[in-house]
Amino acid sequence: MTVARHILLAFLLLAALPLPAQESPDPVLRELLRQAANDADSFPDRFDAQVWLTDMSRRLRPQVVDHAERIAILKRAHFEARRADLPPELVLAVIDVESNFDRFAISVAGAQGLMQVMPFWQKALKRKYDVEVDLFDLEDNVMAGALVLSRGGKTPQRMLSYYNTGQRVNSTPYQRKVMRYWRSIDAQIPDTVELTASVRSVSAESWK
Repeated sequence: MTVARHILLAFLLLAALPLPAQESPDPVLRELLRQAANDADSFPDRFDAQVWLTDMSRRLRPQVVDHAERIAILKRAHFEARRADLPPELVLAVIDVESNFDRFAISVAGAQGLMQVMPFWQKALKRKYDVEVDLFDLEDNVMAGALVLSRGGKTPQRMLSYYNTGQRVNSTPYQRKVMRYWRSIDAQIPDTVELTASVRSVSAESWK
C-alpha cells in the first residue's frame, strides 16, 4: 500500500470516530471495520473495502448508532448491489428514503424492512429461485430489494420509478428524493447504469 493510500485511510478512520480529542478512538468500531474489510468479497481489494466502509460508516452513524448493525448493513448493501450490477450508494439511498435504515419498518401499504419490499415479491423469489425470503432479515431484505430495483431499467430514474410505483417514467418526487441522498454520499453519479446480461435475465417480466 502506498504512503498516500495509508494517509487517506488514516484520515477516514479518524473521521469515522468523532470523539473528543482527549478520548481514544473506539476500539470496537475500529475492529469491526477491520474485520469487515478483511471479509468483504465485493470490493476490488482490501484497501477499497476499508475506505468505503469507513467513509459510509461515518455518514450513517447518526441513523444507525449500533456499530455492528451499521457495518452489517453496509457490507450487505455493497455485496447485493454489486451482484445486481447497481451502484452501492444507490441502494443505500433507497434504504434511507424507504425506511431511514430501520430494519423492522412496516409501511401502511405493508412494505417491510430496510428496503420496504412488498410481500408479494417473496412469492416471485420462491418461484424463480426456490428461496424463502424473510423480509425482516437484513440480508434477505437487501437481496430482494436490489433485485427488484435492478429490474426497473437501465437508468437510475427508471429503476427508482419502477421500484416506487411499478411504472417506468423519468421524473417523480420519489426519484428526486432518492437522487438527493445519493448525491450527498457520492459526487460521481453516472447518467446511466448499464445492467449486465445476467441481471437483465433476472429482470425479465416473466420473473414476477
